[in-house]
Amino acid sequence: MERREFLAAGVVASQLTTKAQAAEWKPVPPQADLPVGKKGKGRLKLGTQNASDDASLKIFSGLGVHNICSTLPSKVMDESWSVDGLSKLRERVEANGIRLEMVPLPLSSAYITKAEYPDILMGNSPKRDRAIDDICQMIRNCKKAGIPAVKYNMSILGVVRTAATKGRGGATLSTFKYAGAPQEPALTEAGPVSADLYWERITYFLDRVIPVANEEKVRMACHPHDPGMPKGKGWRGVETVLGSVDGLKKFVSIRESPYHGLNFCQGTISEMLADPGREIHDVIRWFGTRGKIFNVHFRNIKGTFLDFQEVFPEEGSVDMIKAARTYKEVGFSGMLMPDHVPKIEGDAGGRQAFAFVFGYIRAIIQLLESES
Repeated sequence: MERREFLAAGVVASQLTTKAQAAEWKPVPPQADLPVGKKGKGRLKLGTQNASDDASLKIFSGLGVHNICSTLPSKVMDESWSVDGLSKLRERVEANGIRLEMVPLPLSSAYITKAEYPDILMGNSPKRDRAIDDICQMIRNCKKAGIPAVKYNMSILGVVRTAATKGRGGATLSTFKYAGAPQEPALTEAGPVSADLYWERITYFLDRVIPVANEEKVRMACHPHDPGMPKGKGWRGVETVLGSVDGLKKFVSIRESPYHGLNFCQGTISEMLADPGREIHDVIRWFGTRGKIFNVHFRNIKGTFLDFQEVFPEEGSVDMIKAARTYKEVGFSGMLMPDHVPKIEGDAGGRQAFAFVFGYIRAIIQLLESES
């Protein structure tokens, strides 16, 4: 299971998005060859990403989880990232009746000083060029090993949260309240990162990597910045350009390709919205009809932009059954995956919490299948 760093944070909330933000991107027209099903004919799959050891694979198989993203093969370009190493990983997963849908690249949601390849987003050439060369080779090796997709992050801040709060049964809930939270120290080790500078570094990466993904036909699923921050204020000197819907629209418009899309974290995107229960469906439709949703982190929040808790799926601001119907409506055929489950006292490793969410998602998929 990924270990994410929860950082202290905050100043004053600001406006969500503006007309100026909306003008920053150009719409991407739908394309017939994008990896989506026919409208209304999406085939949703129960997936996960929280473990890929043999013991966990047996549990997943027994729980009906037959599609996964593995844990990180290795933090560096080594034997685990060779064609042979990746092939063995895929074969081990398949031996348990599970399909290896994707693997994570060593571009995690860690804070910049703990990132596997920090030079990419620090803009340190020529080190970033060598790092990008490693990423390109990993993509090529995934293709040769029969792995169709990878996921990654373009994160400097990692996952920003304030003090946790309590939920039902005393469960610990990951929480973010921007207003009044201290942003200390004032700058990260990356220094001031304006929106323009961040976009330059992201574009530099995409210009080199997406042509390789196109050549190899490997889908690249990028996670949004978690959470979104006020435009012009950011967090500790960093503008979170992938922390708004308009920013994500701009992102998928850079190096337009059917292999360039999103690890669509529904929870993170809900955190960007003033009214997530109402707005999330149009966001799903925009990205889904364009084939830009490669997998879904199917989690819920209670709250709104800059003030939310991560809760169990059925108790949040978004109607998850309705959301699943929207994915199906746009023809999405991929994994709905648990993510960031609340921590229950006595539940070592979150196994029981994840099992609960697996059952919840499987029931929704069964409901939608019966409606077809």
